Amino acid sequence: MEGVVLAPADFVALVNQTLEYAYPLVTVEGELSNFRVSKNRWVYFDLQDEQASVKFFGTVYNLPGPLEDGLKIRVIGAPRLHPRFGFSVNIVSISAVGEGSIKKAAQLLQAKLEKEGLFGIERKRQLPLIPRKVGLITAAKSAAYSDFIKILNERWGGVEVSLADVYVQGQQAPLQLVAAIEHFNNLPALPDVLVITRGGGSAEDLAAFSDERVVRSVAASRIPTLVAIGHEVDISLAELAADVRASTPSNAVQLMVPDKSTHLQSIAGIRLSLGSSLNTMLENQAQQNRVNLQSISSAVNNYLEAQNTELQANRKLAVLFDPRAALKRGYAIVSLKDRHLSSVNNANSGDELSVQLSDGRINSKVTKIIKGA
Repeated sequence: MEGVVLAPADFVALVNQTLEYAYPLVTVEGELSNFRVSKNRWVYFDLQDEQASVKFFGTVYNLPGPLEDGLKIRVIGAPRLHPRFGFSVNIVSISAVGEGSIKKAAQLLQAKLEKEGLFGIERKRQLPLIPRKVGLITAAKSAAYSDFIKILNERWGGVEVSLADVYVQGQQAPLQLVAAIEHFNNLPALPDVLVITRGGGSAEDLAAFSDERVVRSVAASRIPTLVAIGHEVDISLAELAADVRASTPSNAVQLMVPDKSTHLQSIAGIRLSLGSSLNTMLENQAQQNRVNLQSISSAVNNYLEAQNTELQANRKLAVLFDPRAALKRGYAIVSLKDRHLSSVNNANSGDELSVQLSDGRINSKVTKIIKGA
């Protein structure tokens, strides 16, 4: 284009057109410097090495968490020439690089979120006793997924698992993890548990699980969360934000559902114990019934014996006081007009009397009354 004269605006447009065609996205790695946030929205910083420095521009949503000068980071962005501010790279994503920088970035974010109470024990919810439906967020072709499903079927069958297949590492992982969490939380029928899991890896491999966007999504979930990262050395911030943390995908299943074989053994033991208890109870009841029957029989016998004794006594008294016995001994019963006569004062001369003897009756007439004889 020798000899062509361009206006500044045309030159900027030409450069941007060339950059967009040749380098739509670039990945730049270096030391962070001059980091600042403007109006709680715009982010500016430089990436530098010993030979050069490049300006970067973006929004706070691009940040994986708090950053500070001196961290080594990797930025994916689109190079542009601004009409007024010159050359810079528009940020698409940011990630810390190297174990030291990753750890430092996580520490900065942890301190920030702890102040907000995001990891407080009072926020933790218990998992349901036996979930019927589980939302699973992991890579479909990963060992974590295979282990989770295998152990789940071995320990407790019949649980419905809905999978969100996501990247669990790399630049795309944070946004995919956030989108999967939001997907399950927006379903008309929520799962009983939301499990987010992956196997172990390096600090860089696991960095997505300490991304601020992911951590906040875990904490904001309406569904009880169980995060299982197969790495015991360092705990990710997503694990701290979760309701329950597991050390591995297999351990996640162990914390989520009981072991059916243990339950079957427990049921068999309960059945045996109930059978033994029932036999013992029946035997004790039978023994008590025998004791009660013996006691009742003894009481009845005693009662009958007492009644017989009383009957004999009454019989003797009846015999003793039987008027017929007295008649046989020479006594008589004198009646006047169908009334027993017990005193001479009740009779008059000429009264007709009936005298009852042991073997008959004599009718007589009073001819003389002698008192006091």
